[in-house]
Amino acid sequence: MKKYYLVTFLLSSLLVLNLSVFCQSNPDAASMQALKANLRNPKSLNWTASNPCKWNYVNCSDDNRVTHIQIGRKSLRGRLPPDLRNLSSLILLNVSANFLSGPIPSLAGLSSLREVFLSYNFFSSFPTGFFNGLTSLQSINLDYNGFSSWEIPESLKDAKELYTFSANVANISGTIPDFLARDLPKLRHLYLAENNLEGPIPLSFGTSSFQTLWLGDSKLNGSLAVLQNMTSITELWLNGNHFTGTLPDFSRLTNLEYLTLRNNQLTGIVPSSLINLPKLTTISLVDNFFQGPTPKFDESKVKVDKERYATNSFCLADPGVACDTRVNILLSVVKYMDYPLVFAQNWTGNNPCDSSPAWNGISCNEQGNITAVNFRNLRLQGTISPDFSMLRSLEQLILSNNSLTGTIPNELTSLPKLTMLDLSNNNIYGKVPKFGENVTVNIDGNPGIEKESKFPFPGVAPDGSSVDIPSGGRGKNSNTGIVLGSAFAGAGFGLFIVGLGLCFYKKKLKNDHSIHRFKGVVINPQDRSTCDIPADGFGNMVISIHVLRKVTDNFSVQNILGRGGFGTVYKGELLNGRKIAVKRMEVIEIASNRGLKQFKSEIVVLTKVRHRHLVALLGYCLDGNERLLVYEFMPQGTLSRHLFNWKEMGLKPLDWSRRLIIALDVARGVEYLHGLAHESFIHRDLKPSNILLGDDLRAKVSDFGLVRLAPENGKNSTETRIAGTFGYLAPEYLVTGRVTTKVDVFSFGVILMELITGRKVIDETHSDPENAYLVTWFRSMHVNEDKFRIAIDDPIELDEETLARVSTVAQLADQCCASQPHQRPDMGRVVNVLSSLAELRKPITECCKLNPI
Repeated sequence: MKKYYLVTFLLSSLLVLNLSVFCQSNPDAASMQALKANLRNPKSLNWTASNPCKWNYVNCSDDNRVTHIQIGRKSLRGRLPPDLRNLSSLILLNVSANFLSGPIPSLAGLSSLREVFLSYNFFSSFPTGFFNGLTSLQSINLDYNGFSSWEIPESLKDAKELYTFSANVANISGTIPDFLARDLPKLRHLYLAENNLEGPIPLSFGTSSFQTLWLGDSKLNGSLAVLQNMTSITELWLNGNHFTGTLPDFSRLTNLEYLTLRNNQLTGIVPSSLINLPKLTTISLVDNFFQGPTPKFDESKVKVDKERYATNSFCLADPGVACDTRVNILLSVVKYMDYPLVFAQNWTGNNPCDSSPAWNGISCNEQGNITAVNFRNLRLQGTISPDFSMLRSLEQLILSNNSLTGTIPNELTSLPKLTMLDLSNNNIYGKVPKFGENVTVNIDGNPGIEKESKFPFPGVAPDGSSVDIPSGGRGKNSNTGIVLGSAFAGAGFGLFIVGLGLCFYKKKLKNDHSIHRFKGVVINPQDRSTCDIPADGFGNMVISIHVLRKVTDNFSVQNILGRGGFGTVYKGELLNGRKIAVKRMEVIEIASNRGLKQFKSEIVVLTKVRHRHLVALLGYCLDGNERLLVYEFMPQGTLSRHLFNWKEMGLKPLDWSRRLIIALDVARGVEYLHGLAHESFIHRDLKPSNILLGDDLRAKVSDFGLVRLAPENGKNSTETRIAGTFGYLAPEYLVTGRVTTKVDVFSFGVILMELITGRKVIDETHSDPENAYLVTWFRSMHVNEDKFRIAIDDPIELDEETLARVSTVAQLADQCCASQPHQRPDMGRVVNVLSSLAELRKPITECCKLNPI
């Protein structure tokens, strides 16, 4: 018996010794043995040899390192062990179409790994760090697994070589990350169908080189405008989502072969640019609310869905047959409202006067002529179409209780039978055209109507400077305040500030926080003389008020750099040659509590935040009635002078690359304010005159007198005094007086429009009042490619690549100026889109030297 145990012991020791020796010669053996054990050593694999390099379905390199594991479709059960991440030479892992379960182990660090196939299993979870260090990964397939809810992880950015990412039916949630297009330049095929994704298609996808994009059967929403720039796309699966609005221009998608749009909420007329695509082979438009004539595809080349165009609102079943004239007129009318769903769902057939029933809002006489249009209280947005004038029998036009904006078209005065025009309770502005004496016109509830100025806001400074609107009334205890009306235009025509209204509300002003000097000394309004201005911007020497007077030549007119809403800025030069900018508070502001609050606000913000794209505060000074702020000097002055006044100032115009870099600089500065600083702030007065440029034309945001501390969670709003500059103010802020970071996003969107067009937000030189307001005009031009080309600033030299980039920025501007705050992107996403477009170049100064400040 003792001999038996002795023999057993010797054999076991020998086996351990042999395994030890073998593991030293084959470092992957232990990991492969762990894989074999976790798969329960199935007979189908016949893994019996001690050397895994001799196993079926396993390939190794010359030095016995495992490079390929191909065990798909082997009816395997069990789990994948974490030891797989030790296979440092692994190139391919294929375990698809088995019965594997449990969590997928991280393969982080496998820099040789190129292909991973994990589809059609029962894996329970996916690790967020899976892709860390997978720098050679080209293809991964995660289709059809029962993962717990997960989001596409940031670690995927490491896979710079990724060509195909497939995760259909993988329980992915959240939004689609824009880094898929921005940070993965070689990604061509993206499959994310049948998941729980929400939100819009990222704008960055417009700059991608995607060839295949599957996003079907999820919870995505928003516009499809981004598609018009995806010129490399061949397959688009967008079915089964909540996309709304109209189809974009498809003329540049000349490679598109397969498109499914079924089961969404798309409206409008199917564009001819889609019908005429040269390579289109398959199309599905079923279960939407498309209108107008049924599109006629060349069915000898294009396979049309068997149900053809079921459940849409085409006027006739026969493809290519024109609609009734009345139908065409009504569709042209609602085009100005972006084809609202309320009409697209109801307006079916080819006879608006059909009595079973007549179209929603339409009344006709016995001869089949439209005599009344009643669109009352339908939450319509957009503008009033001049095409109403084509309804020559129209007697009553009722558009009351909506959110329509713009002016009243003069064409309506030509309607010969019109007796009633009810436009009450909208956001219409401008003068009322002269109607006949027999026409009753109701314009009540439109605060911007009948203003003498082309710009319907009394009290606006001619130079467009900031205006601070008090929340109180005439008396100390008055509850009457002035707030700005707002206009929410539809998706096709955007939104714009269109009126000044009266409403009744009461606000409690919050107490000011203590303001600290750089060295921790509290500023007291009663201080007679308090200065803290380091002589070199970082030392301990203090400059007196007398020095500041001297270096600015006693604040002479010749040294004025600009005027803001709360003070004048002067140029100065210290004895050491350093140039500075000194903001001097106006006397009228000093006398008010408001002026002191502005002074404090700038100090609070600029002593807490430091960023290369925010103007630096060097110091400040209080001396009697003097309130002085000292900033770094920006030699090229404001963006306004380079964008709007370059000719008269002898400057060269900004080319597109410079404009894009300036936009990116500003976006990064605001992004820092919103969320990357120690505390989050809302600027509230973003505009070109508050953007300063250095000699290299790199931009910095300035003027922080209206800044407010953002709520901690970044979503709730803060109630505050309405202040800022007309044209740049977000509509919800004007209506409620409450701000979130999204009010800055709106202002930034307006700036993008100005950079694209070279037009000011308000241009009263136009004879047509509607064309004086940039946001409304911009969106009306952007919907048409030919008009959009005309809208782009003349100095921008357009080639195909530049036009594509300008178009992407235009889409970004549209999103930033969305009517609802939640529809606007945050500044992080804005930075991502712009950074993917900007091609940074070496600083160029020759454009600025003609007439420096």
